[in-house]
Amino acid sequence: MPKSTSPLLDSGSRAWTLSTAAACMLPLLLQLTPLLAALIAACGIAIALLAWRRPLNFVVRALLALVLIGAVMMQMNFGIGRDTGCALLAAMLAIKPAETSTLRDARSLIGFGLFAPFGTFLLDQGPLSLVLGLIAALLALATLQRLAEFESGERVRRLGHWQRLAGIARLVAIGLPLALAAFWLFPRLGTPLWGVPDRSLSRPGLSGSMTPGGWAELMNDETPTLRVRFNGAMPRPSQMYWRGPVLWDFDGREWTQPLWYRGLPPAQTQSGEARWDYEIEFEPTDGRQLVALDLPLAAPPGTRMSIDHGLYTPRPLTALTRWRLRSAPPARYQPHLHSVLRDAALRLPEGYNPRTRALAQRWRGELGGNDAAIVQRALDWVHREFAYTLDTPLPGRHAVDEFLFDYKAGYCEHFSSSFVVLMRSAGIPARVVTGYAGGYRNPFGDYWLVRRSDAHAWAEVWLPQRGWVRVDPTAAVAPERVYDTLAERAPGANLLGGLTVATPIFNLGDWARRGWNDFVLGFDAKRQQSLLQPLGIDRLDTSRLVALFGVTAGLTLLWMVWLSSRGQRERDPVLRAWHALGRRYGRLGLAREPHEPAQDWSDRVARSRPDLAPALAALSHRFADWRYAVAEPGRRDAREKRELIRALRAHRPGPNGEGR
Repeated sequence: MPKSTSPLLDSGSRAWTLSTAAACMLPLLLQLTPLLAALIAACGIAIALLAWRRPLNFVVRALLALVLIGAVMMQMNFGIGRDTGCALLAAMLAIKPAETSTLRDARSLIGFGLFAPFGTFLLDQGPLSLVLGLIAALLALATLQRLAEFESGERVRRLGHWQRLAGIARLVAIGLPLALAAFWLFPRLGTPLWGVPDRSLSRPGLSGSMTPGGWAELMNDETPTLRVRFNGAMPRPSQMYWRGPVLWDFDGREWTQPLWYRGLPPAQTQSGEARWDYEIEFEPTDGRQLVALDLPLAAPPGTRMSIDHGLYTPRPLTALTRWRLRSAPPARYQPHLHSVLRDAALRLPEGYNPRTRALAQRWRGELGGNDAAIVQRALDWVHREFAYTLDTPLPGRHAVDEFLFDYKAGYCEHFSSSFVVLMRSAGIPARVVTGYAGGYRNPFGDYWLVRRSDAHAWAEVWLPQRGWVRVDPTAAVAPERVYDTLAERAPGANLLGGLTVATPIFNLGDWARRGWNDFVLGFDAKRQQSLLQPLGIDRLDTSRLVALFGVTAGLTLLWMVWLSSRGQRERDPVLRAWHALGRRYGRLGLAREPHEPAQDWSDRVARSRPDLAPALAALSHRFADWRYAVAEPGRRDAREKRELIRALRAHRPGPNGEGR
């Protein structure tokens, strides 16, 4: 028995197939690191060009696969996570055109490529990823239709590009109501049944450690990290300190967040008169710590609060979350410090920063036991001699000495780290607090946007009777020595002497993103159960949701079937007349089966009713010639078409005699 082979692709089908593969890869590439995405894209383009006429040799394909897999694993630090899997998927998709030459290969490439836009949602669920994924899916359907036309050869009429895309869009529109019904009404789980693997590469943002000079990339990242809407009173921007990880341990170079204190209850506080009620929309960080306006009064449901008022969640924050919080500035914050915590807040490594230690001891001898005076002297020194800039040299072994006595310029990491070391050297308990400072008010949505570039580090010192007191040495820098500011890096930075051209576009885009987060990503099980509250139904339990979804899905399916059949019936008048003829023969028990060709149907009728055979055979031959002849139906004579329709409509098979 001869082995069947798949036909070779023509240039048009190959172009459609490769374009679809590129469209499928695009949303996934946008979620990878720029270097890795550029490498995979360049390899995909080169392979597609080299393999345009004939597939590449097996050895070449194997070497390309090994090189790309090695590059992906190196970029991912040989870690296993969902970002590694998605990068490998993109790499394999880039290599696949090397062996795509036949119709079967093209269909395999499209089927494989459709995994890419769906894999994108493991890394990002924003509107851009959805739009690009939908475009890729539509293009894949259109390409499959193009391949079906190629497989049929000259037996069917080729559609134009826009006709093909319009037909696919119509099919998607028919199925859209069912998709919306599934989104709104299909019962959602409060928690997932399984966990999503972590990323191999962590997202940029705050972490439980800080190295002076290590935030340079973060300070230039304008990606939103949280959006805040206040209910009632709100603090001034200068009071917006968004508290994150608190760093206690210092090894001479790096500050880290110890884990032992997380199980301790929150420290005692006495709040001031101000109260701020707000809701935070927190972008995913893959970490477990939230940020809150300094200081949160209580942990929201689903979180716990540590001794230094850090908020932690039981699961990593891999998706957008919302939290309702209340905060207040402290009047007294842990006025009684336990000896264990005091020792932790005074500990310094031996053999580092001797000049800083000597200065602190000299100040202690001059000012005696007045801790507040030592703090103020340090702030006055910063105001008088230090500058703010992002252009700083790499620190050496004695990083604090170098900053305080040599270059005297840096940004918040340098100021907070050096200030805490100076205070500890003087015998004052101190710690570094990291988080965000300030925010940007979006006038379209009347909410505050905090970006990664707003990352900030400040100090807290412990003073008798007052407890922990926030001290921001960076803010003490004199204005005339601030060489780089957050305002200069804000969206729509000043152009042409103050004309902020890009700001309205940025505001509108972020407002649209917030709406997407609210109405799509924020539609969880709790909101689904309260979906019909405007109609007087307070809560939809699971059984009611299942029933409502079943009824809605059934009605939608009936509408889809009716619309599909109606659209098919109205497409071709010759087909309408032919189907009507089959229904007339159905009254005699001789209806044409849906799978039955015209000639086979005519032969079957001839065996049962020879008297009807001549007329039906002639009509079947004319219909088959019209429908499947080599010449395209659009080129036929219009009069011939009208005569065929008239003959099909006029034929009436009689019950006992020859058809008319």
